[in-house]
Amino acid sequence: MNQDNLQMRDRLLQAVLPHVPFDGWTETAVRRGAEEAGIDRASAREAFPGGAADMVEHFSDWSDRRMLEELEGMDLPSMGVTARVRTAVQVRLRQAEAHREAVQRSLAFLALPQYALLGAKLLYRTVDAVWHAAGDNATDWNFYSKRGLLAGVFSATVLYWLNDRSEDYAATWDFLDRRLRDVAAFGKATGKLKERFKGFPRPYRASRR
Repeated sequence: MNQDNLQMRDRLLQAVLPHVPFDGWTETAVRRGAEEAGIDRASAREAFPGGAADMVEHFSDWSDRRMLEELEGMDLPSMGVTARVRTAVQVRLRQAEAHREAVQRSLAFLALPQYALLGAKLLYRTVDAVWHAAGDNATDWNFYSKRGLLAGVFSATVLYWLNDRSEDYAATWDFLDRRLRDVAAFGKATGKLKERFKGFPRPYRASRR
């Protein structure tokens, strides 16, 4: 996708978002957003040819890009890894504050069985972006385990955030901290277990012998 098309889709998405709480991810929302953004109907239809699925996917991609853009202006290297991850998740949710209902509509859409694969793909992209921003350069099995663990933390935190009415989402950040501590404790336990069994033959290789 060229830059002009991406910018047009971003502009249309931002015009559509205020209508999503009332109209959902529908052609009606796109039509109203296009009128307000000064985008002709033909271009609006071509922007999201896959309908709601394309809109939800672009919303997720746009949110990831905005998160990374803000994180680039922060001094992440001065933080520990857990603090970097926490900051990234916090930035992602704070940026989405104006679009909480659109996030909720997206989750409801992705919960449909036919879109489960799309939901998994979008979640993976988000946690992968978070880990890259946090400076993760793992290429071994840790690459997948880190993303799998963060996927669980991020999903649970988003659901908590959607129902949080505490001031400045203080309860959400406490919830996030607890989940990240759980993950850190699990990682330490796994590391010790790996060290204890270092040098032992892997079960798969032993069975082949």
